[in-house]
Amino acid sequence: MRLHTLHLQAFGPFAGTHTIDFEALSADGLFLLHGDTGAGKSTIFAAICFALYGKPPGDRDLLLRSHHAPADLLTEITLEVTLAGRRLRIHRIPAQMRPKRSGEGETLQKAETRLSEWTIDTDGQGRWKPASKSHQEAGTEITNLLGMSRDQFCQVVLLPQNEFTKFLHADASGRRELLGKLFRTHRFSFIERWLNDHSRTTEKNRDAARADVLRLAERIHQAAGSDLSTDQAAPTSEDPRTLTRPARAWAQDLLHTSHIHHEQTLQAAATAKDNLAKQQTLEAAARELRQQQASYADALQQLELLQQQKPHQDTLVQRRDQARRAQQAAPQLHAADTAADDHAHAQRAERSARTHLLPEHTDLDAGQLENAEQNTRAEAAVLTALIPEEDTVRQLTAQLKRVDAERQDFATQQRTSQDWIEAEPDRRRTLEARRETARQAEEESRRHHDALERLKARIEAAKRRDTHLAKLAEAEQHLADAQQAVTLAGQTYLDIRRRRTEGMAAELAATLIDGNPCPVCGSCTHPAPAAAQDGQPTRQDEQDAEATHEQANTARDDARTVLNDLREQAAAATGEAGDTPLIDLQTQRTALDAALADALGRAVDQGAVQEELLALDAEHTIHTQQLSTATAGLSARNADYDTLTRQLTELSAKLTKARGTHPTVADRADELTRTADRLKEAAEASRTLAAAAQALTHRTEQAALAAKNQGFDTLALAQQALLGDEDLRAIEDEITQWRQDCAVHTTVLQDTTLQQAATQPPADLDTATAARDAADDQHALAAAAASAAHTRTQDLAALAADLETAIQRLEPLEQAHTTARHLAELVTGNSPSARVRMQLEAYVLAARLEEVVTAANTRLNIMSEGRYTLSHSDHQAAHGARSGLGLQITDSWTGRPRKTDTLSGGESFFASLSLALGLADVVTHEAGGNPLDTLFIDEGFGTLDEDTLHKVLDVLDSLRTHDRTVGVISHIPELRRRVPNRLHVRKNPTGSTLTHLTEAAE
Repeated sequence: MRLHTLHLQAFGPFAGTHTIDFEALSADGLFLLHGDTGAGKSTIFAAICFALYGKPPGDRDLLLRSHHAPADLLTEITLEVTLAGRRLRIHRIPAQMRPKRSGEGETLQKAETRLSEWTIDTDGQGRWKPASKSHQEAGTEITNLLGMSRDQFCQVVLLPQNEFTKFLHADASGRRELLGKLFRTHRFSFIERWLNDHSRTTEKNRDAARADVLRLAERIHQAAGSDLSTDQAAPTSEDPRTLTRPARAWAQDLLHTSHIHHEQTLQAAATAKDNLAKQQTLEAAARELRQQQASYADALQQLELLQQQKPHQDTLVQRRDQARRAQQAAPQLHAADTAADDHAHAQRAERSARTHLLPEHTDLDAGQLENAEQNTRAEAAVLTALIPEEDTVRQLTAQLKRVDAERQDFATQQRTSQDWIEAEPDRRRTLEARRETARQAEEESRRHHDALERLKARIEAAKRRDTHLAKLAEAEQHLADAQQAVTLAGQTYLDIRRRRTEGMAAELAATLIDGNPCPVCGSCTHPAPAAAQDGQPTRQDEQDAEATHEQANTARDDARTVLNDLREQAAAATGEAGDTPLIDLQTQRTALDAALADALGRAVDQGAVQEELLALDAEHTIHTQQLSTATAGLSARNADYDTLTRQLTELSAKLTKARGTHPTVADRADELTRTADRLKEAAEASRTLAAAAQALTHRTEQAALAAKNQGFDTLALAQQALLGDEDLRAIEDEITQWRQDCAVHTTVLQDTTLQQAATQPPADLDTATAARDAADDQHALAAAAASAAHTRTQDLAALAADLETAIQRLEPLEQAHTTARHLAELVTGNSPSARVRMQLEAYVLAARLEEVVTAANTRLNIMSEGRYTLSHSDHQAAHGARSGLGLQITDSWTGRPRKTDTLSGGESFFASLSLALGLADVVTHEAGGNPLDTLFIDEGFGTLDEDTLHKVLDVLDSLRTHDRTVGVISHIPELRRRVPNRLHVRKNPTGSTLTHLTEAAE
């Protein structure tokens, strides 16, 4: 990073506009920022930090705007800087209040960011090319080029002396806090947490697998029952070692015992089945004999019962013969019955017709009834002529109702329009308020959308960050394995080389030839050459071991490169996403999505409100016209209503007289018509009765003559003997069935087999059945025992298989938990095998601290003239606290180490300055090796004597010899004489000012 120019405007204590030319200021590689306390020396660095990261060091947002600046002068920063070989111009305006461009009052000036890059076109002309106007995009680009976060930048570019004095004198926890922020070692804390969580997860999985084994063992216990035993001990939860191999042997032994018991029950079931078949045969023979004896006895009994029915059968035969003779006179008998029925029906009809007549008509004969009918119909005709007048009344009534309804409609329309016109102003004000609310919601949705886009980019970066952090542990383990391989290969190589060197005399002796001089002593005689020992390494063995060692070194370097790449990628992603967990970012996104959806939902109402306002205008026109129309229509309908009322009154009086006591004229005419119909019906019924009486007398005489001809003394006897076809057929069927039953039972009694069975003793079926039931029960018990044994064997086989699966699952989980618990204890410093109680993060920071101490000693050796040397210690802290970040200083004059808080003020200054410079080198390398060409050192020089001050400045001079520019922030007069280029900051009541001073100018 090399600074070119910095433009300040209304920033901090600087009320006006100021430009700092860093190229001129740092021409000699060293410049001084001096001025009174509170003038604004540190504000310059805050402006640089704000330009690069959008925020000043720490939390100083409220101090960005100058209180001395005019209201119309915006606070803004412009920085030209070269980052990673690219020259950029960064222009930032923070959020602030400014006067309105029109009218009075203030309005919010939104934050702005503009990033431009200096480019050379095809014609060789240079120009500023706009790169981005997005805060997030510009911040990501700048952070990637710098390769470090804002905190790291502020720590290694601005070296606050008092902070490193605190670091020098701090305890291990204080150093851990600072180093953890600079090197972002929270990922190692994440690894510790992950390993602890993983250990708990594997323990949970192991316990679940143990519970499965115990559950299956309990089910095997239940399936085996109390009658099945084994010599193997059952697994128990008290001894987890019994849950694997012993549990497997116990289950298999139980299964084998169950198989043996099953074979025994199968043999018992086969014996019981044979006995059951024998008893079933004996029972069938007894059942057949009993059935034959029962059939013979039943036939004998039934034949006796049939003989008892013979008198009844003789009676049925006699009745059948009488019925057949009565059927010869059946037509005359039926005719007489029909005439009697017709006469009775005519009598009932005549009585019924007269019951409906008026009292004055009940005693009239047929002729008189006809005359009364004619008179009644004449009167009904007169009333029928008046029926249309009733329709006229109904029409007038309906028309009157219609006119009245129209009057009511016009009155309702008149009131409705008047009410609507009176309520219109309130509705219009409500709609206009909704339109304004929707417009504000639309602006709110735009703000949420912009924030959501920025948050999406952070979420993607957080995903990359978490992915890289998850890979770091594997890469570090790979590097540790590679380092161990290097150590082993180096030890092997050194061992082979040592053994070859020790046996070099024998190797030289093997090349000696008699007569040729010895390459060692020059003698041509070789009386006692050395002999090689067994397993003596050769030159080829040494070369092979050396090659193996070099290959291990190469693999370790490759692993270190991969690890550094992962760290850089993780650091870049963390710089973009920050330290906020992914789930928190996703929660923020969910909340922002909900807020955006809510704002959009409220903004949608804007179109609907506009349409409602247009509809309101249209309704206003409609209701105005409707009010005018309703007023005119109401007046016309009132006049029509009065005319119709007068006509209806006159016609209603005429019809009331014609109706009499009836509701309507038509009802009275209908009543007269019904009376005439009843008179006509009574006359016809009277004539029909006379004819039916004459026919009855004639047909009765004919039926009596036919009955006498068939041998019946009276008509009544013939009618009594007459049967229907169904009754006669039933009597004949009963006679036939009786004769057939007698023949069947006689045939059964003549069967010789049944006669022989009847002569034998009664069959003892109960004894045979009892014997068969006993055999059946015995077979059922044996079969049930065999089935239960089979089921138990199957259940035990299935459970043993499940137990084997559970044991196979448990065994690797036991090993996985043991490994995970060991790793978790190792990274947290709780492992009994750990040499020191050091957490993983402290271990990494201890390595970084060693690098910082090594880099710091380079400068400290010069500043202290070789007297002091810093050293790192990983000894355990007091009271058993975790170790790893101890720091001490060795005085070469005494040769003994001592605590850093025993140094004097000047010694503490150059020791802490050395630490600061060393830390800057290490953090720069950690951030990707991007060169930091500009450093700022803040105060601390007042504690140095003159000689030490010169030595410190010599060290600073050595920094600029490596193309670094060093800016010293101090008010020490000696520095003004030593440093020719100076930036003087003056304070006054109207705001601070900047002046570039040179030795020549003064």
